[in-house]
Amino acid sequence: MKQLTLAVALGLVTAAGVAQARDNIEIVGSSTVYPFSTAVAEQFAKKTGMAAPKVEATGTGGGMKLFCSGAGIDTPDISNASRRMKKSEMETCIKNGVDAVTEVKIGFDGIAIAQAKDAAPVALSRRELYLALAKDVPTGPNGELQPNTYTTWKQINPAMADVKIEVMGPPPTSGTRDALAELGMEKGCLLFKGMPELKKSDEKAFKAACTTVREDGHYIEAGENDNLIVQKLQANPNAVGIFGYSFMDQNRDSLKAASIDGVDISYDAIANGSYKLSRPLYFYVKNSHVDQIKGIKEYMAEFASDAALNADGYLADKGLVALPAAEKSASIAAAAALTPVSVNALK
Repeated sequence: MKQLTLAVALGLVTAAGVAQARDNIEIVGSSTVYPFSTAVAEQFAKKTGMAAPKVEATGTGGGMKLFCSGAGIDTPDISNASRRMKKSEMETCIKNGVDAVTEVKIGFDGIAIAQAKDAAPVALSRRELYLALAKDVPTGPNGELQPNTYTTWKQINPAMADVKIEVMGPPPTSGTRDALAELGMEKGCLLFKGMPELKKSDEKAFKAACTTVREDGHYIEAGENDNLIVQKLQANPNAVGIFGYSFMDQNRDSLKAASIDGVDISYDAIANGSYKLSRPLYFYVKNSHVDQIKGIKEYMAEFASDAALNADGYLADKGLVALPAAEKSASIAAAAALTPVSVNALK
């Protein structure tokens, strides 16, 4: 009787395990990578006949938190990212049993400072961007940091319009926000007296001083919903919004972008590095899920393919700036071999 009871119990456990299995790939992460990931998901489903992956735009940081929360199949298989994975994130993954993660670089994107199409044109420097967005700025008598009191663009630069600084952008969980801080605000901050020295002597204090965003209503967190920002820009032509170039490119009928340090955002300017607010894009795969969840290998092969990643590939039509040939080959090889990223390679 006891043996029969044990057998029944084991049968129930097995049945429960089967019931919990998934037929679809689950993907989280960057809203910037989202349109590329969904395009690949459509191609994958069309070519294989398998269920299309479920893709959610949670933001890069939010995606990494979910991705690294554990190794079970109740956690995401893939996380998209509009910046490279942080060392601290990989350490969390490892602590939670996710000890092998494949990194695949897919291309480049730029951060657009966007306006409504009928708004007066804006040209910005990274110095001006820093002064508009930072919580504290070096305005004291000797260049010491004080609370940001700039409320109009004209106060920052007399040549600019006398309108309220109103910037709508991503939340702290977004890779776009991280890239904006690193590529825009930090570089603008370094132009002020004492900041290069602070960066050398105390990196943590430097980042706090230069990348902490103001909270007085002049920067408005708009979540991960870029379409909502477009609607608000159309309602208020004096406001600006922060997007990935790919989204900007897909909405040129209603948006235009400010130049940054005299360079307009474009495919070529991002590819050659002359547009300074540009960054690489990635997706990360939980290697332990590859043999557990049907279709992951095929999805990775579709994403890391010439058809998707070439300069004339179908992702370029959605605004992805292609990798140089050698980097593209390396990405295709990494995806095929499931090459784990080393925690020591991350920052």
